[in-house]
Amino acid sequence: MQLTDNIAKQDYIGFYSGDGPNYQVVPEFLRIDKKDASRIAGVAVSSVRYDNRIPNDLAERLEEIANIANRVVGLFDGDVQKAALWFRTKNALLGNVSPRDMLRMGRYSRLDRFVSEAERAK
Repeated sequence: MQLTDNIAKQDYIGFYSGDGPNYQVVPEFLRIDKKDASRIAGVAVSSVRYDNRIPNDLAERLEEIANIANRVVGLFDGDVQKAALWFRTKNALLGNVSPRDMLRMGRYSRLDRFVSEAERAK
């Protein structure tokens, strides 16, 4: 294992376009609403925003999720649509829960390990 193994090789979903992170890309890609985003980051629903006043906890979590999403797209050879479908589909290897629901339930670390294992197996 190398130092950079857990970092996406390419920004397939367009998270880092323009002058900085485009935080809105992650909720759009995963099809999550503000309530889900607040649960994922542990912030109040009323504080969820995706502009330059985004709460730090939400920004950090969206950056982590964008990295996982880009890594998954890489596993699908750059096919963003297939990767988005994978996030929304229940997976027997994840306890018959979709990866998106794992994120909503706060199981980011488990999903990250699962993706890392898939990358090593590829």
